[in-house]
Amino acid sequence: MSGKTYRMMAQIGGGSIALGVIVLVTGIATGILMIVNGARLLRHKSELTF
Repeated sequence: MSGKTYRMMAQIGGGSIALGVIVLVTGIATGILMIVNGARLLRHKSELTF
């Protein structure tokens, strides 16, 4: 019985770590894209104002 529990806990722990890494990478990529797009907007600010 306890062997099943430890196996299930290991699988859940591994899945949690994998999901955490995916969320971290997605967050970093989104942040970089937001910074790049913000810099592009600031660079072309004079063309965008009316």
